[in-house]
Amino acid sequence: MSKSTAEFDVIVWGATGFTGRLVAEYLARNQDAHRVRWALAGRDRTKLEEVRRGLATLAPGSAELPLLVADARDAASLDALVSRTRVVCTTVGPYARHGSELVAACVRARTDYVDLTGEVQWMRRMIDAHHEQARASGARIVHTCGFDSIPSDLGVLMMQEHMREKHGGHLGSVRLYMGPMRAGASGGTVASMLQAVDEMAKDPSVRRILANPHALDPDPKQRGGADERDSMRVRYSEEAGQWTGPFVMAMVNSRVVRRSHALLGYPWGRDFRYTEVAGYGPGPRGLARAASMTAGLGGFLGLVSVKPLRKLLETKVLPAPGEGPSPEQREKGFFVARLLGEGKSPRTGREVRLKGKVAAQGDPGYAATSRMLAEAALCLASDKVPVQGGVLTPASSMGMLLVERLRKAGMTFDVEEQAT
Repeated sequence: MSKSTAEFDVIVWGATGFTGRLVAEYLARNQDAHRVRWALAGRDRTKLEEVRRGLATLAPGSAELPLLVADARDAASLDALVSRTRVVCTTVGPYARHGSELVAACVRARTDYVDLTGEVQWMRRMIDAHHEQARASGARIVHTCGFDSIPSDLGVLMMQEHMREKHGGHLGSVRLYMGPMRAGASGGTVASMLQAVDEMAKDPSVRRILANPHALDPDPKQRGGADERDSMRVRYSEEAGQWTGPFVMAMVNSRVVRRSHALLGYPWGRDFRYTEVAGYGPGPRGLARAASMTAGLGGFLGLVSVKPLRKLLETKVLPAPGEGPSPEQREKGFFVARLLGEGKSPRTGREVRLKGKVAAQGDPGYAATSRMLAEAALCLASDKVPVQGGVLTPASSMGMLLVERLRKAGMTFDVEEQAT
């Protein structure tokens, strides 16, 4: 079935899970989504019916939503599912454990796909296995359409587009400072991190992939400079006026930004540099927060590498997949990402400095992420996205079309000039 004649525009796969329900709730409330044909999908019809009843209390029209049942371990079942829609929107992770067959099915069916993965090693496998076939079939496989890595990926694109339009050139470097931020613990994110730890223990090559700043480039053998390595130390940033430390998702986001740059044809120059860290504020309080969070991150990674300690953490401390913050906590959450970029205007020869901001109200990993993922699915289903198939990124597929959608959905994407 071709995309133009598909029965549905969007299928939400994993609609009975914690994040899947939030995506479905967003679509049920969203007027733009009312113009598309969408359905709920999962492996348990009884649970899908429960989700649909809940959606009907939010939007009466949801009472008639189609329910589709499939098995993630059965290729034929997935082929039948994805052939009925233009876009599959999936929240079922860890993707390295549950997502490979779905990607393969979408590539075979020429069906577009969006997910929330932050699993670099799995994305590398999907690129190697499916990028060329997806280009040939026309399937757009777009990973990292949530808090990982839309603020980073589209934030950099926004900065570069402003530079191109206003100054006729590109920024040679962009640095992102994540924070302030209020977020609840994410069972899905923890599960993905533990999946990566398990894979590293079994296969040393996974560690090399995760350590490679260009792990997601078309040619992952490319090596950048030392300034592209993820920061793992506490430092004071004069330009940002605050203490910084490692940002746990930088090892995902930075690779996605670099893949976008490569897929777009290196429009920002072969020497373009991108880094990101977490910002903790100025003064002694900022230093204390940066030091404690950095030590905590290192301690966590060390503990989960020891099997008895990991088992204790999983049993007593860490949230399980499918668990997340309460509605009140999700509503109080937020994030602010600030970007600083530098380049030279070819028109005047002068240095240009830009300051960008990407922000959203709502818990980053749940409320904001469900909005970003749903809008990405709607963008592929409804907008005139000119990009052909492949294993893509948000910036290299939907680009500024998705930025505009997210602005209309209440997110902040702003750029301003700084004095030089």
